[in-house]
Amino acid sequence: MDYIFSARNTAQGKFGSNPGQTKFLEVPPAATNHTPDMAISRPDWFKKVIEIAKTGTSVTGKPVGDVLIYIHGYNNATEAVLTRHRLIRKALEGFGYAGAVVSFDWPCGDTALNYLEDRVDARITALRLVTDAVTTFGRIQSTDCMISTHVFAHSMGAFVLREAFDDADDRPALVQQGWTLSQVMLAGGDVSSNSMGTSEVSASLYRHCIRLTNYSNPYDAALSISNAKRLGVSPRVGRVGLPGNAPAKAVNVDVGIHYDEDREDFANVPNSDHAFYFYSSRVLQDVYMTIRGEIDRAALPTRFVDGNGNLHMKPKSMKV
Repeated sequence: MDYIFSARNTAQGKFGSNPGQTKFLEVPPAATNHTPDMAISRPDWFKKVIEIAKTGTSVTGKPVGDVLIYIHGYNNATEAVLTRHRLIRKALEGFGYAGAVVSFDWPCGDTALNYLEDRVDARITALRLVTDAVTTFGRIQSTDCMISTHVFAHSMGAFVLREAFDDADDRPALVQQGWTLSQVMLAGGDVSSNSMGTSEVSASLYRHCIRLTNYSNPYDAALSISNAKRLGVSPRVGRVGLPGNAPAKAVNVDVGIHYDEDREDFANVPNSDHAFYFYSSRVLQDVYMTIRGEIDRAALPTRFVDGNGNLHMKPKSMKV
């Protein structure tokens, strides 16, 4: 089964592209799309996810494990969300990941022309990520088991994540609950690079995570400021990387050399410069090792350091 929580509206038995009541879904393996009729109760959903997440027992006798939350980007139909969810889960499992993977399906359209509308809906529903999932996993961790919660956010999913944390920190009831993510990973992040430094808008995100890894690709045309749909917004963190004043807990990994040298592997991937992350075994291996947290960020075998001290993802020509 695959587990998704969706904040989309419903119409005629299908999910729409506008905000709606959150539904917690259990998706059968044979399904090619997730639909409202797959909803189960919220308590049952969390119970099943936590059982999958458990990977062992700590020295104190409490279960330990991991949950990875995937947040998709704009212009994602529900079929694409489920497909990418499964690509992440199966790749991580292939590397040895034994925890749970769930997805937050926020409302968006399925055409690039809806970019600005998607951005509005992303901001409207962002807080659901915290209220409907992150804080709940945090409460479970503080009582029943030691489950680490991680996030992999792609494209505008990075905006959803940042807005969710910023909004949550303005609400005393949520602040008092005390919640922290372990590893946060942004891929092709559609947020301003400058805002990911000491900007107040990103302070909450950094405050509530242990480590933030940003994967950036200088070949990402979807994030180019010359792209008409972008209306001239500032350089994006998923294209130019983190700013120089990013907190010490943040690290940038430039995937440009890997994408450029290995681009034949992604020849059949639509908009590969922006979407190849889901099809790159090298990137997903790096994600797996980042979640495990056993190796220092500068020493992961999937990365190398250039003469200027910058981290890059290794292409296939460089052995791991």
